Amino acid sequence: MPAVFLPGIPVIILEARLMQVLIVDTTLRDGEQAPGVAFNPREKVAIARMLDRLGVAQIEAGTPAMGDIEQEAIRAIARQGLRSRVSTWNRLLLEDIRSSLECGIRDVHISAPVSGIQISAKLRQDYRWVLNRLRQACLYARDYGLRVTVGAEDASRADPGFLLEYAYLARESGAERLRYCDTVGVLDPFATYTHLSRLKEKVDLELEFHGHNDFGLATANALAAVRAGVRWIDTTIGGLGERAGNTSLEELYRALTRLFDLDPGLNSRYLPGLERYVARAAGRLPPAPVDNAPEGSSFTRPPAPRGTGGATGNLALFN
Repeated sequence: MPAVFLPGIPVIILEARLMQVLIVDTTLRDGEQAPGVAFNPREKVAIARMLDRLGVAQIEAGTPAMGDIEQEAIRAIARQGLRSRVSTWNRLLLEDIRSSLECGIRDVHISAPVSGIQISAKLRQDYRWVLNRLRQACLYARDYGLRVTVGAEDASRADPGFLLEYAYLARESGAERLRYCDTVGVLDPFATYTHLSRLKEKVDLELEFHGHNDFGLATANALAAVRAGVRWIDTTIGGLGERAGNTSLEELYRALTRLFDLDPGLNSRYLPGLERYVARAAGRLPPAPVDNAPEGSSFTRPPAPRGTGGATGNLALFN
């Protein structure tokens, strides 16, 4: 397989047969937080069906606590009989989990801030309160037979000791996975690799990486997470999301397959149509073919002739 060398980071040979990267697509939840974006229930169901056909491992369908229209869309998605897991995003509140249950969901993501600044400013609480509520919420969900994943919001700015305590408690309370969130997009690939490698060594729990693109590094950070041994990566179609957006599913797919020789199990022929549909539903102009195209269109075409003689037209020189 092709080797990718990053200065200061040990070269890790990733064998596709030993490690499969699994995509958690959050277009319907975090993608919808982009300014001016509000998918209606019909659009949400259509996007979920297309994501399922694409082959993502999990679809984060929304946040039931947002109200009746959101719950209507989530219930409709849950009734589709999709092969992908369908999950909801929940706070540390039992009423959130009850709303997810009423939507017919069997996978819940329970999320809370873990950095001191966010616990204080967002929750107006302390570390102990967060841990107590996390335990209560996880055990409540498990009592109803739900599969639970736990989110560590703003993990990239959290105290490492508290993050470990949070992760240990999540595991003890029945969570099957911990989402490490670079909520404000401050990580670079080197820090991502270091933080997640250390966390993976100390926590016997599947890890998931959720990146933001504030410095244009969301995809690079996701790749660094994969190098650190993280199998679950969050994406949105076209990188849609608040501020500068999230990790682009299209970019990640292209990088995993071309640079790492890893197969995330996607039917990539469905990506262009899905991207166009999401762009229209989000009120964005459909991207030009070169933007994020995993295959086909102008991404795989050589440059236009500029006096290069026989080089022009040979795809092998440019792909």
